[in-house]
Amino acid sequence: MSELKLTVNGNAVALDVEPRTSLADGLREGLHLTGTHLGCEQGACGACTVLVDGVPVRSCISNAATVEGSDVVTIEGFDIDPLMIDLRAAFTTHHALQCGFCTPGMLIMARDLIQRLPGADKDCIRLEMSGNLCRCTGYLGIVEAIQSVLESRKCGDLYSTDALPKEPGLGPAGSGNARSTLDAAPPHQPKPSGDATQSSVLQPLLAKMRDEPVIEPSVSQSFTLAFPIDQVADSFSNIPGMVSCIPGARFIRECPDGSFEIALKAKMGPISAEFAGLAEQEWTPATFTGLIKGIGRDKRSASIAKGAMTYSLLSVDQDNSTQVDVKIGYALSGLLGQFARGAIINQFVSAITSQFVRNVTLWISGSSNGQASPAQAELEIGNSLIIMIKAMLKNLFNVKKSR
Repeated sequence: MSELKLTVNGNAVALDVEPRTSLADGLREGLHLTGTHLGCEQGACGACTVLVDGVPVRSCISNAATVEGSDVVTIEGFDIDPLMIDLRAAFTTHHALQCGFCTPGMLIMARDLIQRLPGADKDCIRLEMSGNLCRCTGYLGIVEAIQSVLESRKCGDLYSTDALPKEPGLGPAGSGNARSTLDAAPPHQPKPSGDATQSSVLQPLLAKMRDEPVIEPSVSQSFTLAFPIDQVADSFSNIPGMVSCIPGARFIRECPDGSFEIALKAKMGPISAEFAGLAEQEWTPATFTGLIKGIGRDKRSASIAKGAMTYSLLSVDQDNSTQVDVKIGYALSGLLGQFARGAIINQFVSAITSQFVRNVTLWISGSSNGQASPAQAELEIGNSLIIMIKAMLKNLFNVKKSR
């Protein structure tokens, strides 16, 4: 066994591999990245395709030891890639997948094709994709999906990325030399990390949300603050202060386009998530209503959370208090998507709301500067989940008993 050090989906990793271990087996068994599928294991079907130093390779016939120090991207690494998002949507629209076994390799090759050959026609697409085999679709939907993305990107919505070689490189992928001298491409640079990276990859996705319908609300909450409506409205427009009142949340900066970069840590029992995200607010003073849209990415699982919150302020108690009505719509994808069930999200929102009301009350009254206490540095909703599970079991038992 020997230790293999490389970058996978933007993260530095170390793997213990045998000399005979293939890159596909190292990714699947060592890192549990099972989106890389093994079909023929002879390099013929293309289901195992990944990027190594920006070049598509057959991971089933690539020796893991040969990619020491390389940058590997699997299908899981494209969760928030704007071009891949367009391709996934096109594959769905044009029925370009059935069983889905070949789809990860198809998508990676299609992305490579679009970047290299933006003027490709149907014949060119068929030729370029001929190395990826599909037993289900007959290929018509695949070709149409790729062509539709090519056409949409001719309108100027080009994905900004490092240029891939136009001619064959001078060495195998993973050697560091798999680039064309005609391109004079710079040596591979490691991907930046941290909040700045999250902001740069999320900006196009937030921009896309502006043109999409508001996510249908599925959670509603109401609470009352013991302050006049004007005072509450002024506080709600102070984004840094409001974010600091959310347990587990941290305000980072205001972006040039007016959006806000934030971070949120949450813990559900043994599972922790740390979302870096972007949000923007629309406020209508005449009606005391607002809309907040946001998107975030968990650094560990690469799961994506999208949400939209509408809120309205209503003066009550002879104008001495303000009722806040909130409606939230959400979408959670990736490994954490299993927690996107209504009951769990309701408990999550309830846990946030109760602590938020307490913090914002202290902040508006001047008793606090709006900063969450150290105990709230990470939102802990484990107790809420336990209560929820007990209630579900109790209800289930009562239903069975009544029968």
